[in-house]
Amino acid sequence: MKKLVLEDFIPYRLNRLGAVVSQRLKKVYSKKFGLTIPQWRVLATLGQFERLTATEIGRHSGMHKTKVSRAVRDLEVRRWLTRIEIEEDRRFETLMLTAAGRKAYDAIVPEMAGFEERMLDKIGAGQTRTVLDALNCLERALGAKESRKGAIVRQKRE
Repeated sequence: MKKLVLEDFIPYRLNRLGAVVSQRLKKVYSKKFGLTIPQWRVLATLGQFERLTATEIGRHSGMHKTKVSRAVRDLEVRRWLTRIEIEEDRRFETLMLTAAGRKAYDAIVPEMAGFEERMLDKIGAGQTRTVLDALNCLERALGAKESRKGAIVRQKRE
């Protein structure tokens, strides 16, 4: 029977790399803003799309609904987001950043962009294009692009 060499197994490598990147990014938004990973993802998603339901945030960010719910509650306590009832169906609500939430988002984004820039500078422009192409191919092959498109389509309808 053939042994699986984890260090050469692409899913394992992607998972480890994702965990390393996530932990290093966490140092940026956790130290300065006291955010957890789920809180950051909710903040970033709302910063990008303006108004979404918690379900749409979960779909876009790949987070389980309980993590989204806790993060939403925590950001609401900090007064960084607000809930808005959907007129057509009051059982549902959209979420939106408050002025304080937008200010925090606007302060974090340049730091996150700087992190990405420093990371990509280490591999150079040619390799960056190759990595992006490979990620796009993998996302398409695995159907992982759908979560991003779903949120974008909804945003454009509003």
